[in-house]
Amino acid sequence: QVQLVESGGGLVQPGGSLRLSCAASGSILNFNTMRWYRQAPGKERELVATILISGYTDYADSMKGRFTISRDNAKNTMYLQMNSLRPEDTAVYYCDAVGPRKTYWGPGTQVTVSS
Repeated sequence: QVQLVESGGGLVQPGGSLRLSCAASGSILNFNTMRWYRQAPGKERELVATILISGYTDYADSMKGRFTISRDNAKNTMYLQMNSLRPEDTAVYYCDAVGPRKTYWGPGTQVTVSS
């Protein structure tokens, strides 16, 4: 059973940056697909970014050019570098990892963008 734990969230001013981490308790080489999602209060969970084991990445339109997803297979960790943050980026950010039989989720980390 793999556990995922997000970290790096916090309070940041508009225009600021944060780097989120998603650490796995086991090898992430077992996961072809890893993703970041977010959920703002009163809204549905939305997909932020996807990274495949090949290194292919994809982003939601509103994140393109501002967010960068990456993964370090040696450290069993996925990252989300978030720049030029906006108040509308305020949400709980979750990571997931798609395994051959199951998708694993972390508990989330809060990101608040406010002056």
